[in-house]
Amino acid sequence: MLNRVILIGRLTKDPELRYTPAGVAVTQFTLAVDRQFSGSKEEREADFIPIVTWRQLAETCANYLRKGRLAAVEGRIQVRNYENNEGRRVYVTEVIADNVRFLESANRDGGGQGREEGATGNPSASASGSGYGGGNRSSGSRNSGNSSDPFADDGRPIDISDDDLPF
Repeated sequence: MLNRVILIGRLTKDPELRYTPAGVAVTQFTLAVDRQFSGSKEEREADFIPIVTWRQLAETCANYLRKGRLAAVEGRIQVRNYENNEGRRVYVTEVIADNVRFLESANRDGGGQGREEGATGNPSASASGSGYGGGNRSSGSRNSGNSSDPFADDGRPIDISDDDLPF
C-alpha cells in the first residue's frame, strides 16, 4: 500500500503557525494547484489543497513562505473526522507534509522566476537569496549593482588568465 503525494502550487494566504498544548509547532496553509486540463481555454481551474506541517518544518514554513509563493510539497493524504456543534460528522482531507521546497527566492521582485531553495526543516538556503553554493564573487565595483548574480557584468569583457581555467 502506498500513500504519497507530490504537489506544486502557490499559497493562497500566509501560513498559520500554532502550537499544541505540548508545545509542538503546527502550520496550516492552502496550496492552489492548477489542473492540467480545464473546461474552457479562457479560465484555468485549480484545486485548493489544505497542507499541514509539524515541528521544525512548521516553523520554517511559517517564517519563509508567504501568500502567492510557489512551493512543492511532498507528503501523505490523511482523512480525519470530528463532530461539529450541530452533532454532524465532518470529514477533513488534508496533506501531511514531510518535505516542502520553496521554488522561488524569498526576496523576489514580483517575477515568477527563482531558484529552488531547500526547506526540509533547514532554512539556511531559504534565508539567503544570494549566491549559488558559495560566497559573493564581486571584485571591486564590478558586480555592485547585482550582488546576487555572480555572473552578471556591465557588458565589459572578463579578464581571465590561462592559469585560472581548469582545462
